[in-house]
Amino acid sequence: MKKIVYTFCYLVVLTTWSCGDFLEADPKGVVAEEDLVTPENVETFITSAYAALGNDHYDTPFSLWPYGNVRSDDAYKGGSGTNDIQTFHFFEISNNIRTDFDELDRFWYDCYVGISRANKAINALNRIDESEFPPKETRLGEMHFIRAHFYFTLKIMFKYVPYITDEIATGEYGDISNRDLTDNELWEAIASDFAYAAAHLPSSQEEVGRVNSYAANAYLAKTRLYQAYEQDDNYNVVNINTETLQKVIAATDQVMGAYTLEADLGFNFMPGSYENGPESVFAIQYSDNDGTLHGRLNYSDVLSTPQGLGCCDFHKPSQNLVNAFKTGADGLPMFDTFNDADLDYNQLDNYEVDPRLYHTVAIPGLPYKYHPDYIYKESWNRSPGTYGHYASLKENVPPDCSCFVNIDPFYGNSKNRILIRYADVMLMRAEALIELGQHSEALPLINTIRERAAASTTLTSGYADNTRVSRYEDGVNCNWTQDFARQALRWERRLEFAMEGSRFFDLVRWGTATETLNTYYTGEKEKRTYYQDAGFDHGKEEFCPIPLAQINFSQGLYQQNFGY
Repeated sequence: MKKIVYTFCYLVVLTTWSCGDFLEADPKGVVAEEDLVTPENVETFITSAYAALGNDHYDTPFSLWPYGNVRSDDAYKGGSGTNDIQTFHFFEISNNIRTDFDELDRFWYDCYVGISRANKAINALNRIDESEFPPKETRLGEMHFIRAHFYFTLKIMFKYVPYITDEIATGEYGDISNRDLTDNELWEAIASDFAYAAAHLPSSQEEVGRVNSYAANAYLAKTRLYQAYEQDDNYNVVNINTETLQKVIAATDQVMGAYTLEADLGFNFMPGSYENGPESVFAIQYSDNDGTLHGRLNYSDVLSTPQGLGCCDFHKPSQNLVNAFKTGADGLPMFDTFNDADLDYNQLDNYEVDPRLYHTVAIPGLPYKYHPDYIYKESWNRSPGTYGHYASLKENVPPDCSCFVNIDPFYGNSKNRILIRYADVMLMRAEALIELGQHSEALPLINTIRERAAASTTLTSGYADNTRVSRYEDGVNCNWTQDFARQALRWERRLEFAMEGSRFFDLVRWGTATETLNTYYTGEKEKRTYYQDAGFDHGKEEFCPIPLAQINFSQGLYQQNFGY
């Protein structure tokens, strides 16, 4: 689906009558609802639902960079200063987060547009016979997947949301509260959609970009992993449900071996022939030169282009994240001392680092996105006194790529964005095994990820020679207890998926957000004046407030999250 031109169906209903008979006779030219359910129209509804996956904007991004990265210890907001998209600044410092933020309201709305399109397609599919539309069951699986994806996104953002399916009449929407389902019931509903998709989808599809059963099982595992960490009303993790963890294992069983890790981590974030590679389980498909004005570009991440290449230098890796890539003489993470002193990019030879640093962070003096003709410069930074000199690499492309498109004043690109990589499946499985007390079985999974990290020097050959990553060897360089394994797993997730939008949600799932972020803020207050008012409020800021506009629209039916 890389080069799809998205089309939409406009239905015009015409009625004609004369003064004498219009009350008695059926109007002519009316399109009956059942007449709209044709194979052509059904495919249009399905394409529209897929299109919703990329129907976002730079200030309502589905890549979740403001909420998963900037809201965590991984990234600074960036831009021209703290007033530039100020909403994201407030999320960065966990202060003054308000219910009337327009960005949250539009994000909520965009997700429900995607859900509505999936429901519309499911309704149409249920009214058409398989003999008339042979891919019916497969397309139903795809639409249940897309609906579940949007609900998962809403769930990790807002916790409690109204759950609307194709079985609910439009006139009943106003009767559905965001508290009709409990926390666990909402997870169960999302999991049921992914399970349905897994049961009805083939293992492969002819058209690139359509979801398959492996993607459904991977997303099912992710849902179950989040569900397993049970929270009380104050967002404390009070139990890790072992039965639900077993369901994580069962779902990953269906995916293990179906994919492989890329030989080099950086291949996952390169355009062209690298896209939809062996590690990509589910990716958002983008395009250019497809007959539309600018192509189907990734508008989620247009702001992260360094100022020296265009605009607007948002989404900046934090110094804390850069420090986390340092390794000791044994090649293992410096769990307790990584942030004692900042890595100085002017003296890189004084450090040994995990190679994943060079695939995640643009560093002054080094090739930008592996391109020797584009050396990343300090002058490419828009507000270095506020946000430092680093830039994010994974979502960006080489400047000479034809996929790098000028959409003045921004530069977008058409590179796919992977939402689930095989590395994620492996680490989800490892996490479940560790929490089940089977940490010895998790060890080879984590070591496989680390081995790939150590080998990820193909693209950086010639300028990243200070790398060292070792395997964990029980009884040799570590004691692989459950506690140590848990620490290693969580560290691995941070480095492997840095700047990919998941860090904050991991912290909330584990119940460590308060401690981690307030420790981070303490360190940042000594380096950046705008962190002076930073402070994470436990029992409140783990989730976004329900948008006030949505509460008003529901006439007070929706309940606000605690503390707002």
